[in-house]
Amino acid sequence: MSARLRALLLHWTGAVPVLAVVLLALSWGRSLPIPLVVLVSCFLAGAVLAAVHHAEVIAHRVGEPFGSLVLAVAVTIIEVALIVTLMADGGEKSAALARDTVFAAVMITCNGIVGLSLLVGALRHKVAVFNAEGTGAELAAVATLSGLSLVLPTFTTTTPGPRFSTTQLIFAALAALALYGLFVTTQTVRHRDYFLPVVTADEVMDTEEHAEPPSGRRTLAAVGLLALALIAVVGLAKGVSPTIESGVAAAGLPSSVVGIVIALLVLLPETIAAVRAAKRDRVQTSLNLGLGSAMASIGLTIPAVAAASAWLPGPLYLGLGATHMVLLALTVMVGTLTVIPGRATPLQGGMHLALLAAYIVLAVSP
Repeated sequence: MSARLRALLLHWTGAVPVLAVVLLALSWGRSLPIPLVVLVSCFLAGAVLAAVHHAEVIAHRVGEPFGSLVLAVAVTIIEVALIVTLMADGGEKSAALARDTVFAAVMITCNGIVGLSLLVGALRHKVAVFNAEGTGAELAAVATLSGLSLVLPTFTTTTPGPRFSTTQLIFAALAALALYGLFVTTQTVRHRDYFLPVVTADEVMDTEEHAEPPSGRRTLAAVGLLALALIAVVGLAKGVSPTIESGVAAAGLPSSVVGIVIALLVLLPETIAAVRAAKRDRVQTSLNLGLGSAMASIGLTIPAVAAASAWLPGPLYLGLGATHMVLLALTVMVGTLTVIPGRATPLQGGMHLALLAAYIVLAVSP
């Protein structure tokens, strides 16, 4: 082991993910007392911060938009594995788990991450500037997949309830994979310049932009530690979920609130990374993280649960209710009007955050 790699592992950003995974292994599947819940929560927060750090190291090495794509896809793959595991354990009561989780991710990313990034960027730099072509393509892809996967099942008539027939589910899964593959190709190959941060004439570049990219060895170490940190984030979030469920039940709140809390915890790395990018006037990077995470969540989760439904017990409910469809329609409309100019003020960020707040309030009080 080289001296640099040893120093990285001894630094808190290297030590915390390793210790968090060890704690996850020791606490997995056990009922946690309150002191252990506090300890798990502390390591969960540390793993989130470590994940952001290692994602930024990788982004500095590979550049945009690859950096934001790495974090979005890594979180989503682990989240998908968690969803399938919970569905396998939950039986029929988890029939709507994939739908609720994906929709929560869409609302948090498209309104929470995007709104917060626009608000921070506009307050710090007067106007948040981004590339309308790339951001518009991302939003259109999210809207298309959301409509095909989450809205249409409510209106199909082949099978009762908000669910697809087998043929329809196969089509939705293949469409999600195809559109996500086309989106990644567009973002990283054919039209990569549409997804790069817009550099304004009066922008002052910070020292990080001029720093030498990390070495290949350090980047590989960051990839491994990022994977460990994300596994710890998702696993520890699941570990504290019984405590969250007990608290939600004691407060008399609907069970869907638990899914929102877990989704907020899982998406913390992207949220922190997006806000930090917005502070540096890299709003396009923030939007790549937010909308890219929404796209990955739909494009990877729907095919995974479609394949898993062949052996999972119980039905698979994907269709949204009327209230959530209204919120999704408002999100797409407001997002479209925000994207068209390629510039945003704090007002646009506030509108997206208001939609997220409405989603949370209606989840608490349907």
